[in-house]
Amino acid sequence: MDENKLFALADALTSLRQERDDLEQRLSEVNAKINQVDYKLCEFMTENKTQNFTRDGKQFYLTNKTRASALSEFKEDLYAALREHGYGDLITETVNGNSFNAFVTEQIDQNDDQLPKWLDGLVSVFEKTTVVVRKATNKTK
Repeated sequence: MDENKLFALADALTSLRQERDDLEQRLSEVNAKINQVDYKLCEFMTENKTQNFTRDGKQFYLTNKTRASALSEFKEDLYAALREHGYGDLITETVNGNSFNAFVTEQIDQNDDQLPKWLDGLVSVFEKTTVVVRKATNKTK
């Protein structure tokens, strides 16, 4: 086995994952700054009774958007009320990806390493080989 190649690939994977983590952190910081400056610009425009303006070929204007979210403890009550009043089409069901992967794996394990017939044609199953990287303990160094 070529240990130099093995270690070079391991180092590259570690470096790229660190770069991804750094970029995600940076994106989070930039989004926070965008929100802060957006708030300050809205506040300034409102105080100065400026509805819109143009700068460097871009038009800036104030707008109000209504945002709503379900109260988690009353989500099922909300769904029932929406259905009762004819708005059931607003409700979409989702399945947690990790939970679904675990469920399908369990179903295959319980069915002689085969996807149960009732799931056949409904799900796509594939194996993905990946490398897990963990901090080494003194025993594994």
